[in-house]
Amino acid sequence: MPKAKISALGCYVPPRLLTNFDLEKMVDTSNEWILERTGIVERHIAAPDVATSDMAVEAARVALAQRGIEASDLDALLVCTVTPDMYFPSTACLVQHRLGAKKVWGFDLIAACSSFLYGMGVGAHLVMAGTHKKVLVIGADTMSRIIDYTDRSTCILFGDGAGAMLIEPSEDDNNGLIDFLYEIDGSGGDALKMPAGGSRMPPSHDTVEKKLHYVHQDGQAVFKYAVRKMYEACRELLARNNMSGKDIGCLICHQANRRIIQATADRLGMPPEKVIINIDRYGNTTSATLPLATRDAVTEGRLKKGDLVVYAAVGAGFTAGASLWRWAY
Repeated sequence: MPKAKISALGCYVPPRLLTNFDLEKMVDTSNEWILERTGIVERHIAAPDVATSDMAVEAARVALAQRGIEASDLDALLVCTVTPDMYFPSTACLVQHRLGAKKVWGFDLIAACSSFLYGMGVGAHLVMAGTHKKVLVIGADTMSRIIDYTDRSTCILFGDGAGAMLIEPSEDDNNGLIDFLYEIDGSGGDALKMPAGGSRMPPSHDTVEKKLHYVHQDGQAVFKYAVRKMYEACRELLARNNMSGKDIGCLICHQANRRIIQATADRLGMPPEKVIINIDRYGNTTSATLPLATRDAVTEGRLKKGDLVVYAAVGAGFTAGASLWRWAY
């Protein structure tokens, strides 16, 4: 099988900022409390007329331009999101049409904060199967649309954004995806969810009045699971490849909480300079955190061609996993 590599990267965040000081005026919280508990300073918020597909298209265009190809050159298009424009058609269809990607097939992938990590794996395996040459994986979420800005436990956490990675066959067997480890644990389903809007609890006046179309979270349960599982996934992945944290050039975790990322890095024995944390500037953008963090790592010179990079994420469901790549450009 051919190896699959990441060959291009594009990101987009809306220009409007919502800072901790703005939130102080909206709910009973403080900049100091938010910063200490989460590491977040500000987050980007989409304008009222901007939907998930709009941000996805912008990120996709950047990635395509970086690679110097047209959307018509793509074979498949995956949109990783928990905030689709609508239930159907899929956001992938909307993005395909806007991009003019006439030859592609594709779909939406929903795995909460692990969505993009899973999408990278799916895209890589389409390429490794030899059936696809160019797969565009997009992570995009407009979390501000499903957040209750009177709930201080959740409104401080999330922001909006999008990122895209192009996955292609690698000419060098040393580059690209090396291994992955994914798992789900549905016993944690009640800890982080949007209760209403689906077939179990369809929209009604009652569900709207009870704010059941917003994110509901048991913060302590999610934090405990994430701290344990993100480390365990990374540790097992590295162990079965005869590696440790000392062998890794860059650790890029889902950006949900600074303390979770630091705990994972510390237990892996990785120094701060190898750990990418940008949650302070974006908050938790759900499916967009991994590509946004990757862009910053590349821009800052902390992820370079030939480096080993571990991606890790934990999300609602629970979903979890890690993947090991050798960076290709």
